[in-house]
Amino acid sequence: MGPVALPAWLQPRYRKTAYLFIYYLIQFCGHSWILTNMTVRFFSFGKDSMVDTFYAIGLVMRLCQSISLLELLHIYVGIESNHLFPRFLQLTERIVILFVVITSQEEIQEKYVVCVLFIFWNLLDMARYTYSMLSVIGTYYSVLTWLSQTLWMPIYPLCVLAEAFAIYQSLPYFESFGTYSTKLPFDFSIYFPYVLRLYLMMLFIGMYFTYSHLYSERRDVLRVFSIKKKKI
Repeated sequence: MGPVALPAWLQPRYRKTAYLFIYYLIQFCGHSWILTNMTVRFFSFGKDSMVDTFYAIGLVMRLCQSISLLELLHIYVGIESNHLFPRFLQLTERIVILFVVITSQEEIQEKYVVCVLFIFWNLLDMARYTYSMLSVIGTYYSVLTWLSQTLWMPIYPLCVLAEAFAIYQSLPYFESFGTYSTKLPFDFSIYFPYVLRLYLMMLFIGMYFTYSHLYSERRDVLRVFSIKKKKI
């Protein structure tokens, strides 16, 4: 007897496709819920909704950003085609701002910059995860492809500026409360506001590398897409 053929859904290629589709779908649903919630709250409560944005949707945002760390594993094991370092920089920016700066300081959670950041992050992720979710099953739309590869161009620099402003606003609170500052043996100490100031410089350096990578990726994706359209 010859070898028994596996059902299509058990073959490695289909398992990879199914896994990535489910992952992108989960992220899409999470960010859709966040953006919808923010929109409804704004039209219901106006500017007052911006003050308690973190309290209303912070948990879901932290969950989505935590799950996004899986993307580094996806790239490392080869189930997602992307460059590891630029993606690492993008994820690090959000993790540091969300978990280290915003979550640790309640005074920052009430600032308007948190609402602005969440809007920017969700606009980018909604376009990216929608495109990725459909492309993994071989479905492409011209408008969506262009949007996912273009929306970041004005929004990503604004994200970095908002992140830098959030750090700037948090510095007095880190200085006052001494959060994350610690004394080490042999008269050494870590003064966390200095660490944040150093990270501010690294943030803009990282933005240059990330922007360059995203621009190159946009050029390649749109070129390949235009070739596919001509063949069709």
